[in-house]
Parts: sequence; structure tokens; C-alpha cells
Amino acid sequence: MPSLDAKPQQRRHTLDVSFINPFLNAVIEVLRTMAMTETEPGKPYIKQGDKAHGDVTGLIAVTGHSKGSFALTFPEPCARAIISAMLSGEELAPYGHDVRDGVGELTNMIAGLARRDLAHIGMKFHASVPEVLMGPDHVVEHLVKAPVLCIPFTCPHGEFVVEVCLDIS
Repeated sequence: MPSLDAKPQQRRHTLDVSFINPFLNAVIEVLRTMAMTETEPGKPYIKQGDKAHGDVTGLIAVTGHSKGSFALTFPEPCARAIISAMLSGEELAPYGHDVRDGVGELTNMIAGLARRDLAHIGMKFHASVPEVLMGPDHVVEHLVKAPVLCIPFTCPHGEFVVEVCLDIS
């Protein structure tokens, strides 16, 4: 019989980092191709808390090999500049519908390219339609309760963060 002061067993999540490179490569390729923007990844880290790193976040859920989600989060001026570059320099309103739609499309393209590359290593995923969250101090709720791997990027328009949260257990 277990003792009365025994702690309940908690489910441990493991962090499989084999999925990092497909996301790194997808961000670099999509932004280079679609927005003529060069990006430089920084050192990945585990996110603490659920507050977004920026003002505009594209979030997409994935299922298949494992369950989870992917987020692309920008300060609003950085998102606006990148989307403007995608639209041949068109001037965009802060927090406008073009910024929202553009971040959703970027999220979809990056997730799609990463999913294609992950399939080459036997990790097949299906994705939902992206959701875009806007406003300062918004919260990013990932699909599963697992470690959130953050990959910071810098580009001429500023800094942004990619978040990947997969339950590979």
C-alpha cells in the first residue's frame, strides 16, 4: 500500500529536438522567397509562461506523428514590414487586416514546408487552419501541455520568435 505522503506520478514530457531544422529551414526559405527578407536564427530555448513574445501571432495546430502546435510571433512593426515586403512595399495600417492575413499566410506556408521536410524523416503531420492573435500581451495557448521550444530570429525589420510545441511521448 502506498504511503499517505506519496506524491502522485506526473507525466513527463520529453523534448525531441529532431524537428528543429525543418522549422529553421522553413522560416529562412519562406521569408527569403516571399518577402525577400534574410533571417538569422538565434539560440533555441524553452519558453517560460504563455505570454506571446510579440503583438501578432500566427498559431497552427498539428496532428499525426504527434500532436501539438506551431506559432510565429512578431512585434507588430516587424510583422507589418515583412508583410509589406511580401506585397511589393505596399504601406499597411498598424494591426490592419492585411497584417492579420499575411501573418496567417506566413504561418501556413512555414508550417507546410516544415511538415514536408518532417515527412522525409518519417514524421507525418496534418495541420489545421491558422489562427491569428493580435494585441499587446496576448497569450499563446498551445494544443498540448508540453515544453515549448522557442527559436528567436533576427531580420532587417526586427526580431521575431518561432514556437514549436509537440507531445512526442
